[in-house]
Amino acid sequence: MRILTKEIVMLEGEAVELMGWVAGRRDHGKLVFIDLRDRGGVVQVVFLPSAKEAYPEAQKLRAEWVVRVRGTVAKRPENMRNSAIVTGDFEIQASDLLVLNQAETPPFPLDTDGHDIDEETRLKYRYLDLRRSRLQKNLKLRHQVIHFMRNFLSDRSFVEVETPVLGKSTPEGARDYLVPSRVYPGKFYALPQSPQQYKQLLMVAGLERYFQIARCFRDEDSRGDRQPEFTQLDLEMSFVVQEDVLSLTEELLIKLVGAVAPEKHITAIPFPRMSWKEAMEKHKTDKPDLRKDKNDPNELSFMWIIDFPLFEKDKEGKMTAAHHPFSRPNPEDEHMLDTDPYAVRSWCYDIVLNQYELGSGSIRINNSEMQKKIFRMLGLSDKKIDADFGHMLQAFEFGAPPHGGIAPGIDRLIMILSNEPNIRETIAFPKTGDGRDPMMDAPSVVDPSQLKELGIVLAKKTKDR
Repeated sequence: MRILTKEIVMLEGEAVELMGWVAGRRDHGKLVFIDLRDRGGVVQVVFLPSAKEAYPEAQKLRAEWVVRVRGTVAKRPENMRNSAIVTGDFEIQASDLLVLNQAETPPFPLDTDGHDIDEETRLKYRYLDLRRSRLQKNLKLRHQVIHFMRNFLSDRSFVEVETPVLGKSTPEGARDYLVPSRVYPGKFYALPQSPQQYKQLLMVAGLERYFQIARCFRDEDSRGDRQPEFTQLDLEMSFVVQEDVLSLTEELLIKLVGAVAPEKHITAIPFPRMSWKEAMEKHKTDKPDLRKDKNDPNELSFMWIIDFPLFEKDKEGKMTAAHHPFSRPNPEDEHMLDTDPYAVRSWCYDIVLNQYELGSGSIRINNSEMQKKIFRMLGLSDKKIDADFGHMLQAFEFGAPPHGGIAPGIDRLIMILSNEPNIRETIAFPKTGDGRDPMMDAPSVVDPSQLKELGIVLAKKTKDR
């Protein structure tokens, strides 16, 4: 029965069977050594000439061949032990070798961290790139973070609910990814920028505590901490005020760091809080970095930015929502909505970590008249309001509780915890900086018959990229 490499440390003198990839081969005189890699780590395997059948086969082995090895666990000679790996005091003295699959020579080395390799090439062969230990470690950390979040929230009576991926296109800030409907020609679904409306409707439904590891899609320019599709911890709570959401999120992050990244230390607990106005006046940014030593990769400086303005001006000077149009005005400032709207604060809040916006949230509007008023102030006609948001306004008429939530970005959190330069290093199959997938060659031209079936005519010929 197969065991993992890391398990051999408890099996000295016993016969074992291992399967994995050849991470390297070395010939030392009459001895052949390979490093065998599996999900448990790496172990040295030695083939002696006395292994009549295995030895000649071992001489043919090449990097990344998939093999099965049987042999005996033995202590390495004292001067040949390797303290850098878990199995470094042991080796497998092979008695049998079976090649399960051969492999072509990889286009780049897999025993380095990969940072010096052209990213386009790495992403084209991402299934090989993911074999390197750094990326395996990042994906395992990602799993640990999500696993912790699920358990933490489940223990506090939150219910995980999946919301639709095919939804309605509504103005929420970024461009939507549109999906044409074959059944309803000329109409489109939109991929969710976030589950914002659905999670609010779940509060109307009486669920009270919801969360989801949510996939989100925004058609905007990529950068180091942004991708066309990303993952966030989405949560919503009923019968809460701002302090309730902040306290729960803070507890989650503190305990998460202690559980999955104990080598990290948090600069200040409880997290400092700063108004948006103070942050802009003192730091010229709403994402200030309060680390004591910015050269310390293990320092985590969490902080809250609160009291954001409800409205701001866009590039054309028009009024727009500073966060999104569902955020509730601070009750202390509601009287200024008609007279001095830009002075109105919202019940919005950002959690900031080491100069990155880790997540945003707010207490939501739960009153249809207030929601319509905000939409009108943003320039939406009553017809447009009804067409895009009529379902929400109607829902609010059936007893919507006060509610609020937050959505920390999982990709950015893993990036910071793993000391990576961008979120692409924490995602299994990311897009390039310009939104392409070199491995799958996406986006790509589709068959004209598909376009015809969808009733789509291209304005001009699309060039292959």
